[in-house]
Amino acid sequence: MTHQALFLLIMAHFIVVPGITQTKHNTHHQYRLIIGTYTNSGKSDGIYTYRFNGNNGEAVFLSKTTTTDPSFLVMGKQNRFLYAVNELGGGKGSVSAFRYQHSNGEISLLNTVASGGDHPCYITTDRKNRYLFVANYTGGNFSAIRIREDGSTDSAIQTIQHFGKSITSRQEKAHVHSTVLSPDEKYLLVQDLGTDQITVYAVNLNAVANPVTEIPVSVYNTEPGSGPRHLEFHPNKKWAYTVQELDGTVTFFAFENGKLKKMQNISLHASGSTGKDGAADIHISPDGKFLYASNRGSFNEITIYRIDAKGKLIFLATTPTLGIAPRNFGIDPSGNFLLSGNHLSDQIVVFKRNPTNGLLTDTGTRIQTGAPVCIRFIPE
Repeated sequence: MTHQALFLLIMAHFIVVPGITQTKHNTHHQYRLIIGTYTNSGKSDGIYTYRFNGNNGEAVFLSKTTTTDPSFLVMGKQNRFLYAVNELGGGKGSVSAFRYQHSNGEISLLNTVASGGDHPCYITTDRKNRYLFVANYTGGNFSAIRIREDGSTDSAIQTIQHFGKSITSRQEKAHVHSTVLSPDEKYLLVQDLGTDQITVYAVNLNAVANPVTEIPVSVYNTEPGSGPRHLEFHPNKKWAYTVQELDGTVTFFAFENGKLKKMQNISLHASGSTGKDGAADIHISPDGKFLYASNRGSFNEITIYRIDAKGKLIFLATTPTLGIAPRNFGIDPSGNFLLSGNHLSDQIVVFKRNPTNGLLTDTGTRIQTGAPVCIRFIPE
């Protein structure tokens, strides 16, 4: 190896992405793994809790909680509470609040309230857990639900309805798919697959009711027929990335003062790939150097990009998820592993993640879970 090649190899380990603080390596990576599922398949009962070893990727079952179609989850105050959507239609869409017992992983129901629309599919909360923000897919709207001091949810909610449509058969009406707070928690970014729009609303989390300003701060129109689904902010808090379900693309935005500015749009596919897209989830590695997005449809794979110093994405590779319909996936907080929830093959596949080049390797570990559709990690 030449001196120049050796120098480049050494420097590759010290690439710094703006806004990322370098921390010491911690070898004691123990987490709780909480899995939401679809129960309508008859293959699962609700929410499952495991102990996950972030050193070797092994998972040990702890408990399960029976609830209907908890397809998206978010942890609450000091990890003492858990909130789940119940993805139901026919006026039965709801949100359930649970108390989480860390000592044994058991989850007990506090209460359930209406979500404000049919088929709620996404839920998030602010850092102080004052409100929940819920996307109702079939309802074409989103709701703000106040959280009480005891962790339960208030039945009084604010719901904002979207209207419109776009060019594909999936876009006959509004279909709100995710509600994401900006890092400074001044704005709520709402992704609408049905209208091909990302709408940014101002929020006041100290309000006793109606925390969302109904007139948007801005509206960004994505490409017709693209179907914006999920959004992830970079750890530097200045960049945002969306995955579009219908055309299989990822868009990189600069975000400032409630406005999105498109910097790049890139395909999930290797050059020359063809097939039906079903892009689903998007996550950034804890060090901010790599972005991952899942694609269902004809592909059943995860696309890997490197994030350069200016935030742009460089396509690296695609990795088969070794199962069907990777609706959701998770990267453990240490960044050592990526877990793919293969919804239609009733299995979570554990991949080892290379922190230097971002690539994934099958560990051979499988977590057998009926219809897994949401993966969450919390510290042990």
